[in-house]
Amino acid sequence: MNRSDFDRLNTRRAWATDVAGFAVTGAVLGVVGPFGSYFNDALPMRVAYWTALFVVSGAVFGIGVRLIWPRAQERRIPPVVWVPLLIAVAGLPLSLLGRSVAVALWPPLERALSLTEYYAQSLLVGIAYTGLYVAWRSRGRTAPAAPEVETPPDRWGPDLICLQMEDHYVRAHLEQGSRLVLMTLGQAMARTGQEGLQVHRSWWVARRAVTATVRDGRNLRLRLSNGMEAPVARTAVARLRAAGWLDAQDRLSS
Repeated sequence: MNRSDFDRLNTRRAWATDVAGFAVTGAVLGVVGPFGSYFNDALPMRVAYWTALFVVSGAVFGIGVRLIWPRAQERRIPPVVWVPLLIAVAGLPLSLLGRSVAVALWPPLERALSLTEYYAQSLLVGIAYTGLYVAWRSRGRTAPAAPEVETPPDRWGPDLICLQMEDHYVRAHLEQGSRLVLMTLGQAMARTGQEGLQVHRSWWVARRAVTATVRDGRNLRLRLSNGMEAPVARTAVARLRAAGWLDAQDRLSS
């Protein structure tokens, strides 16, 4: 997984796919009735309970995965380490919530199922499901061949369009082609020599290269002169407005 892969996890489409998957999995578990829940109630109630539980839990774990995964990868911490920790920490309040709802629906469970037992069941399901989710999202993303890295220039030329982080490298997109250099984004930005702004944690763009804005729901992107679209972090929108790049409607200022 590289930074662009992680960015795609935060798109509306990725979230819609995930939530749909959570709902379907919950519905299937409602039909199967694991951990003795098959005897709790009629099918519609079981399906409703498991579906709601999985959608809420999946959303919480989904946020956790998106926050932790890229940072863990930068520190070379494998999923086999951080996934169980995420489930253990986030699973406790979710277990409290889930058991409370279950006891409210089926009062005999208060004596039949302790919080410790419910938490253990939640850990089992959470680790299995989240582990499979991380493996699925990682599918087909084999380690790339060693990139052809160039010597960083003392100063980027006027043909620089944007800078994009790629793992530990920076790719400089130029009017003709691109160059990959081993340096931080901050080091690369210090050598631009032209007006521009960091619009995302992994993107810097030259103002002269911005041709339009593209709105996709709450997400904003800048269309560049080479046809690329650079994502804009929500925290950077105000900075772009203050710099005169965008108007009040987040359109490109003339």
